[in-house]
Amino acid sequence: MLYLSTRGHPDRKHFCQILLEGLAPDGGLYLPESYPQVDAAMLAKWRGLPYADLAFEILSLYIDDIPDSDLLAICRKTYTEEVFGTKAIVPLKKLEEGVYLEALSNGPTLAFKDMAMQLLGNLFEYELGRRGEELNILGATSGDTGSAAEYAMRGKQGVRVFMTSPNGRMSPFQQAQMFSLQDANIHNLAVEGVFDDCQDIVKAVSNDLEFKRKYRIGTVNSINWARLVAQVVYYFAGYFQATRANDEKVSFAVPSGNFGNICAGHVARMMGLPVTQLVAATNENDVLDEFFRTGIYRVRGSADTYETSSPSMDISKASNFERFVFDLLGRDGARVRQLFGEELGTKGRFDLSADIERARSQFGFASGRSTHADRLATIKDTFQRFGTMIDTHTADGLKVAREHRRAGETMIVLETALPIKFAATIVEALGREPDRPAKFAGIEQLPKRVTVLPADVARVKQFIATHCA
Repeated sequence: MLYLSTRGHPDRKHFCQILLEGLAPDGGLYLPESYPQVDAAMLAKWRGLPYADLAFEILSLYIDDIPDSDLLAICRKTYTEEVFGTKAIVPLKKLEEGVYLEALSNGPTLAFKDMAMQLLGNLFEYELGRRGEELNILGATSGDTGSAAEYAMRGKQGVRVFMTSPNGRMSPFQQAQMFSLQDANIHNLAVEGVFDDCQDIVKAVSNDLEFKRKYRIGTVNSINWARLVAQVVYYFAGYFQATRANDEKVSFAVPSGNFGNICAGHVARMMGLPVTQLVAATNENDVLDEFFRTGIYRVRGSADTYETSSPSMDISKASNFERFVFDLLGRDGARVRQLFGEELGTKGRFDLSADIERARSQFGFASGRSTHADRLATIKDTFQRFGTMIDTHTADGLKVAREHRRAGETMIVLETALPIKFAATIVEALGREPDRPAKFAGIEQLPKRVTVLPADVARVKQFIATHCA
């Protein structure tokens, strides 16, 4: 299995090469040369497997440079009841006829990012140990990626983490999860700006090949293919729990800001998982919804990126979206390079309205938008009718899922975080505090270790260089 760049770079690389690299040399994202295909016999073989063994079966289709025995051991080390609190790892809960919640937030930081990040931490440690090398991870977070990465990498041999986040724009719980960590290999950088500024800094550093090589810069954002392919697994796991036969179809509704979570669903569907619809649910920052309605992809500046009560989706540049556009355009790397390089760089937008119907019919995409009032109503309704408390992002997903579910269709909504991470909005909706796991009692009062920096690439580079000396 070899990997190529969405922007047409001629190099082809193996999994462990791109695991440590992040962006391709031309600024593109890595994808496999082709998606391995899954047939009914394979689905039948995988149905009923423990989650760790299912992860191995899927990942082994994409990884040919780690021995199977080692990869299986890594998967079994990662996906345990001790780490995720449940034997099922991602249990499915029926809300109402045809509507399910898939719980992805049982990991160490109470967010779906743990599902891939815990694996990524073990893969990094394995490969760096095999090479006798070190890696400096540079990431950007709007809330959950940062804590999931830091908890996965803390104490890992040969790994340092430099995590940028928008200063003051995460929930108090999210900030506390990250900034209270005192591990020497973890560095939090609060950037004066919005998430897109952080993401732009990560991309700029990754595109400086000399700096990247000198300081061994890698990424844990979903631009890293290893993280995205790990997320493919829970689409299969959700499908098996919701169906009895391998010819049944399901749909997924996914809260979506950076397009990584739902892009994993796109990959699962391209592999042959029987998926009818992939429904992207946005908040007021509705760049993706605008695209799937009109075919216009229009990024917004910092001043036009709203601060909402589902802050992990306060994003106006969906970095993973490039992977889907690559497939939508028949894997035309030159065209993708033009769109995401020249057109976005000069116009801040591009027009694929001629292709949008294929995005819906051939690839199954649909979308919708949710507001603060919608979140409050959905949280309240879900708690009153089903006794289930959901977080703000999951509420966005559930609201949009109901708008798109067809008669007789099974719709699985991907839960993204536990409600405690967004307590203020839960109190506003329900008049009570959400439950807090005992290990996080008083976390907001712990000492914080964080450095505030301007949204300046040079200053971030300087910080990295100083702390790698």
